[in-house]
Amino acid sequence: LASQYGGVVLAAGIFVLGVILAVSYWLSAQRDQSVGITTEIASFLTFTLGVFAVSGYAYVAVVAAVISMILLGLKPVLHAGLQKLSEQELFATFKLLLLALVILPILPNGDFGPWGALNPWVIGWMVLLLAGLSFVGYFLMRILGSRQGLLVTSLLGGLVSSTALTLTLARFNRERRDMTGIVAVGIIVASTLLFPRVLIEVGLVNADLLSALLPPIIAMLLTASLGAVIAWRWASVQESNPATLVPTLKNPLELGAALRFTLILVAIMLLAQGLHHYLGTSGIYGLAAISGLADVDALSLSLSKMAGQGQITAEVATQAIVLAILVNTLVKTALAFFIGGRLLGWRVAVVLVPTVGVGMAAALLM
Repeated sequence: LASQYGGVVLAAGIFVLGVILAVSYWLSAQRDQSVGITTEIASFLTFTLGVFAVSGYAYVAVVAAVISMILLGLKPVLHAGLQKLSEQELFATFKLLLLALVILPILPNGDFGPWGALNPWVIGWMVLLLAGLSFVGYFLMRILGSRQGLLVTSLLGGLVSSTALTLTLARFNRERRDMTGIVAVGIIVASTLLFPRVLIEVGLVNADLLSALLPPIIAMLLTASLGAVIAWRWASVQESNPATLVPTLKNPLELGAALRFTLILVAIMLLAQGLHHYLGTSGIYGLAAISGLADVDALSLSLSKMAGQGQITAEVATQAIVLAILVNTLVKTALAFFIGGRLLGWRVAVVLVPTVGVGMAAALLM
């Protein structure tokens, strides 16, 4: 009707539906003392999707309808999960949406600063990408809680920060020497998550690098995964109730954490351009080694961007990213040794050191 008689009919339909839903909500609230508005929102969404469908956007309407049905089906699970989140954590979710839907679209998309190293839109997009990955892991870890034990927690914690989780577990091991085996498994599992995490980051920024990155990273992933399985079986036999430890990590969307990563990313971008300008390829490799001491994400994103723009070759970017991963993996082994104790260090090293060796061999054969 709206297509024949104009938008007035559509506006009238929305108004009438709004009145009906408002009255329905008021009556149900009076009767059941309930403030839920799921039914009313679903009804209004159904009307809206119908408008999209008859306006030539049938595919969009179908996709939105399927997503809505999934969310409605998961309503009890989502409610239970949200009750476990604090007000600050819910606010962090809104900050992520604010960054994605409000801030990012208005950032200028152009190169600024020395050597044109800084693109505000690209920086914002990279921060959003990493914050999103980290928050998914953190959010799931908070919802699942201790019911899933150390294995799942380490997997999800690896999405947040494998280095931070390694430090947390190593400190815990000083107080619970009886759980050294399972703590070692947690560190190995979290470290293993670094490999697919880097692949996701690089693939979203510069998919052309994946063909070169896949061999060494897949080799390391398989080696570490096999070692994690063996270590888990060993720990399960030796230690009773090995799945009760649940480490805590900071919310990755806290203002301090977000600003810290943004500053690190900007610094890595500037250093990468500057070192490449003055020192060439050797400068990139030096930066990769230094960056790997603390963080791999910022370097991976920066070098992927540079390779995509033709500023460095795909080979240099790949080798530098692999170098940073190798250094970071050795750093986590050292953290286990010097903070968690010699026994924890050896149990972690027996898996992660061969993983580094396999990665080096695969990188040299590229």
